[in-house]
Amino acid sequence: MSFLNGTSLTPVSFILNGIPGLEEVHLWVSFPLCTMYSIAITGNFGLMYLIYSEEALHRPMYIFLALLSFTDVLMCTSTLPNTLCILWFNLKEIDFKACLAQMFFVHTFTGMESGVLMLMALDRFVAICYPLRYTTILTNSVIAKAGLLTFLRGVMLVIPFTFLTKRLPYCRGNVIPHTYCDHMSVAKISCGNVKVNAIYGLMVALLIGGFDILCITVSYTMILRAVVSLSSAEARQKAFSTCTAHIFAIIITYVPAFFTFFTHRFGGRSIPPHIHIIMANLYLLMPPTMNPIVYGVKTKQIRTCITRFLLQGKDNPSHDI
Repeated sequence: MSFLNGTSLTPVSFILNGIPGLEEVHLWVSFPLCTMYSIAITGNFGLMYLIYSEEALHRPMYIFLALLSFTDVLMCTSTLPNTLCILWFNLKEIDFKACLAQMFFVHTFTGMESGVLMLMALDRFVAICYPLRYTTILTNSVIAKAGLLTFLRGVMLVIPFTFLTKRLPYCRGNVIPHTYCDHMSVAKISCGNVKVNAIYGLMVALLIGGFDILCITVSYTMILRAVVSLSSAEARQKAFSTCTAHIFAIIITYVPAFFTFFTHRFGGRSIPPHIHIIMANLYLLMPPTMNPIVYGVKTKQIRTCITRFLLQGKDNPSHDI
């Protein structure tokens, strides 16, 4: 393998070194990751199929949930198969262009995940604060445009990552102490000035994560005010229950994401490398794994549809013709 591409300082490929310090137990680490990935794929595809097949779930809230499940599948699939190849078969080499592509997809889908959670918060705001206008405000056309704009926002803001990373000289080597190509993990092995990369990365985090969290906070502040003003205790309980699953999804998504983001930039040597890499994998894997479970347990309408679907399966056994 040639390290340098011609006379430039661009490597032909990178070496993803897995989880530093845990090389001896890579195989054992892979089992929980593989299990979570299997649950994520099965749960999210099952949830999307249920929403598609059940007419009772053809409502804005569940359409946004299907979009979240679709994003979850893409987000974890952008890294986990490659990570498992490293942990199982020691296949650590990744082409330079493939690394840039993976970096693009990772950050695009994580940005879209944040955007969909923001749209779901706005959906709950409209449903609780303007219930009589809910279906007229959130039409299928509005939902489609909101989803498309969320995707395009991520694409347009993440594309510069690839150019900023491609321009850097890599004269220190091509070994990345990670399981996938993350923007700052790749930039840090460069011998060039990565200040622009760090500043732009922070700007993107603020434009996507900061904006979405602000919208979520404002939405739930307004929701709380509306719910508290309700005279009926039953109505308050129903309003709170519709938001519970979404609040869990927000916590599951943003807590690991914030940990990964801040330790990458400010953690220095205080956080052991293997802890950081494990959290970086969980930050992409935990939301896809937990979201179908949380929504399946906390959302009454989904529980009812699952029960009816299972009972129909029992009533129509495969051997009956």
